[in-house]
Amino acid sequence: MKPLRIRVVGGSLAGLFTAILLQIDGHDVVVYERSHSGLAGRGAGLVPQEDVFHMLRMIGADHAANVGVIARERIYFNADGSVAQKLSMPQMQISWDFLYSEVLARLEKGRYQTGRAVEAVIDADDGATIVFANGSSEKADLVIGADGLGSVVRATLNEDWHNRYAGYVAWRGLLPENELPSGASILIDRFAFYIQSGVHILGYLVPGPNGETTPGQRRYNWVWYRPVNDAELASTLTDRDGTAYPYSLPRGTIVTSRVEALHADAAAMLPTPFALAVQAENTPSIQAIFDYAADRMVGQSVALVGDAAFVARPHTAMGVSKAAADAVSLQRNLVRASSLREGLAAYQSERMFIDEQTVAYGQRLGGSAL
Repeated sequence: MKPLRIRVVGGSLAGLFTAILLQIDGHDVVVYERSHSGLAGRGAGLVPQEDVFHMLRMIGADHAANVGVIARERIYFNADGSVAQKLSMPQMQISWDFLYSEVLARLEKGRYQTGRAVEAVIDADDGATIVFANGSSEKADLVIGADGLGSVVRATLNEDWHNRYAGYVAWRGLLPENELPSGASILIDRFAFYIQSGVHILGYLVPGPNGETTPGQRRYNWVWYRPVNDAELASTLTDRDGTAYPYSLPRGTIVTSRVEALHADAAAMLPTPFALAVQAENTPSIQAIFDYAADRMVGQSVALVGDAAFVARPHTAMGVSKAAADAVSLQRNLVRASSLREGLAAYQSERMFIDEQTVAYGQRLGGSAL
């Protein structure tokens, strides 16, 4: 297939993975990210799967996969703070923001444009047209929707493009390791859980913001899943200035009284180590949990990757892995095909069932968690 003019909508990891692979193949690729400042510093921790390691090897950033923190074991707490179970399951946790910066560095300069919000994409047999929020437009041979949970591009291909709220949110904390109180020291170097009826919290160490892995320079990442009914979701995602967010509330925007209430709930509901970890975090964030499964991943000149196509709950720890696998599949099938249409069809055939199963797996895990 001759080199294509390809435009990627969405500059998070799904978009970067896809763009870099297609750039390596000689295509003319540009990524459009709606944020004016980019996405550096927005992530927390993640547990990488093999698809992520494979991707990093493919783009020459495999060293980034080695910048992580090893949890020696998994532990599960009783309500009184004693350890109910220990499992020898060593695994590595990495930093999302460090991974993002390392991957972004593999994209050619000038190929990542911020402040380019997309309003719509029009699919056609002879190419796809991007309509930007400022009224301008651009045509490409292929437009890839990698614009995540709030995807605009998915509506081009799917009549049902709305996410489905799962009935709970994740409060998230990320604090320097040396700010963990001494009473929470059992959490260090372990992947810890507390799971009871209606209560689910977990935590683990990740590298520092610049990839630091030396003890004392790392960060502790905790996630507390909490039920919130549909009627309360809008107020839950409204910041101290009255601004409502559709999917998540960023760090540092939550009114102080709500953070204080979170700390009080932690003392009343969580084992002491987790309660102390939550109380040490004064700028938590909130992520609402959604499901989405696309009916179509491709059109005539449009393809979806990552959360733009399928949103799996974070319990699976497969969001970034799924994005990497989608990107590899799309690149591989385009290389093999004699035409764009053939390559897109093969990509959808290869990934559709797998991604559907990942979403279903997340729903099962979420159903048992709360």
